[in-house]
Amino acid sequence: MTDIDHRQLGRDSLFLMAEVRLSGSEAEHRVKVRNLSAGGMMAEGEMKVMRGTPVQVNLRNIGWVEGVVAWIQDNRFGIAFVEEVDPKLARAPVGNGPSTPRFVKVPIATQTGPLRKI
Repeated sequence: MTDIDHRQLGRDSLFLMAEVRLSGSEAEHRVKVRNLSAGGMMAEGEMKVMRGTPVQVNLRNIGWVEGVVAWIQDNRFGIAFVEEVDPKLARAPVGNGPSTPRFVKVPIATQTGPLRKI
């Protein structure tokens, strides 16, 4: 990680869930992702962290990302990523395959192609 101030990077406000692990631990903590940029994110959750703690974050459509806790305020904290990510990937729709849960699939009425008669 460099000493560059990542707070000036454009970030997307969004609401996603992610898993966070403290470095060296297998325990995963579920957090809300409040905003996300290429260089970091703001998380909200009940897990206790300290500034400077190395962490890994599992972001939807991106996977596990290495980072460091940059700041803490109440139950929110910032994570500066070691390597930049593409935040648009986390916003991309979840797949529509057979293993995708029904509640996140695209409704039939909005799918393209002919409808079959029943």
